[in-house]
Amino acid sequence: MYPVSAVNITSLQPMLREIVWQKKQEVSQLHQQMSLASLQRQLTAAPTVRDFCTALQQNLHKPSLIAEIQKASPRRGIIRTDFDPIAIAQAYERGGAACISVITDRSFFHGSFEILRILRKRITLPLLCKEFVIDPCQIYLARAAGADAILLMASILTDREIQDFLRIIHYLGMNAVVEVHTLVELDRVLKLEDVRIISINNQSLADFSIDLSTTQNILAQRRSQLQDLGIIIVVESGLYTHADLSLVKQAGANTVIVGESLMKETDIEKAVQLLLKGM
Repeated sequence: MYPVSAVNITSLQPMLREIVWQKKQEVSQLHQQMSLASLQRQLTAAPTVRDFCTALQQNLHKPSLIAEIQKASPRRGIIRTDFDPIAIAQAYERGGAACISVITDRSFFHGSFEILRILRKRITLPLLCKEFVIDPCQIYLARAAGADAILLMASILTDREIQDFLRIIHYLGMNAVVEVHTLVELDRVLKLEDVRIISINNQSLADFSIDLSTTQNILAQRRSQLQDLGIIIVVESGLYTHADLSLVKQAGANTVIVGESLMKETDIEKAVQLLLKGM
């Protein structure tokens, strides 16, 4: 048996608290169904890890794009009714995305690890597993399904958990994208070892409002430090247009995650091309 996250969920925003509570139930059930050793054995059949960092750094577009596959969200409901993850991912790839993000939470976002597994067989781009990770078993499940990188949220994890999860992720050959929402969270993460990719999320966890100045303000204070450490800077939420990408690029972003706005488009491939045009 291995420990479920020790984070104090009562301190979280109500919606996030509900998501983490549900994730704790899922993880507890998984513990009852299989041992850590059995999860680790699944890795013997896992596909080879693709180089997530190199894909971001060598992409012709700057900032490079991690295009996200997301069927639904707690606030928006169903985002795309004709949801075909393979067709969407292929359109992203043709349009010029560097990597693809897959939201795997089932209860609130209608995702799954099975979608990740299917895409791994059909898509050549590296895959980021976007999950509310609170336990090592989720990391092993993601790798077995073909993930090349995994999201870690500083808002729902202790410093010790982030550090331990980073070690597991890197040991398995993957990369971790550590997500922060505030300067306080960023400073916590910068004290940890072997942090390679940090994502700044412009969405407030207090009221879910979105403000691109979050990225501008944080990078105005820590851009030099992040660059000196060689950390890839990712920005997400509130990115809809070419002008938005230019703004965060000027602030210091290397990469952006865009999903919902692209998912709503009739011609996804063209939408990606227009978003990246001139970058």
